[in-house]
Amino acid sequence: MPVASLAPGASALLVAASYLVGTFPTALLVAGRRGVDPTRAGSGNPGATNVARTAGRRAGALVLAGDVAKGALPAAAGWALGGHGVGVACGVAAVVGHVLPVTRRFRGGKGVATGAGMAAVLHPLAALVAAAAFGLVVATTRYVSAGSITAAATLPVATAALGAPGREVAALALCAALVVGRHAGNVRRLREGREPRLGAPGRPPGGGAATGRAPQAPG
Repeated sequence: MPVASLAPGASALLVAASYLVGTFPTALLVAGRRGVDPTRAGSGNPGATNVARTAGRRAGALVLAGDVAKGALPAAAGWALGGHGVGVACGVAAVVGHVLPVTRRFRGGKGVATGAGMAAVLHPLAALVAAAAFGLVVATTRYVSAGSITAAATLPVATAALGAPGREVAALALCAALVVGRHAGNVRRLREGREPRLGAPGRPPGGGAATGRAPQAPG
């Protein structure tokens, strides 16, 4: 049962702790055990798909599970201890920690999996809508990045449509803006027709011949 009277200082500590949880280097640790640095191999993104391409599917699955948990666990803890609003704050903080980790000079992943974990706990129906949007776009275009951007943008809209409080919608909108902004390179390549499709060999960020790089993946 949520502790409605949780002190502001305690809430702030929960949010700070959630940010630190988000900085946990799941991809670096999992891929590193297999001799791979995901920030230098493949797409250079420390996310599940890039790890799967460069270190194996099992490693990719472990990274995906870890990154989802980085969003889900802080959100659940915040909700249980301070109420739903604190849960949202903790979940968003975890996403920020994943995308902008102070421990790695603010060079993190793209926040899609961590955001999905947060959303699944706090707004499961909206998360299903966002997941459906992701699947539809990827199935239609075969661009994972386009699906990720669509899902991120859909989440706050869906939560608003389902009656979530304005503060929570605003927090999720800011989180979505961060995730979309992290895909700026993908957007540029989509406009230029250089973004690799799902299942096709990727290209270096600067263009040129295919090198076997993975597409820029959700992180």
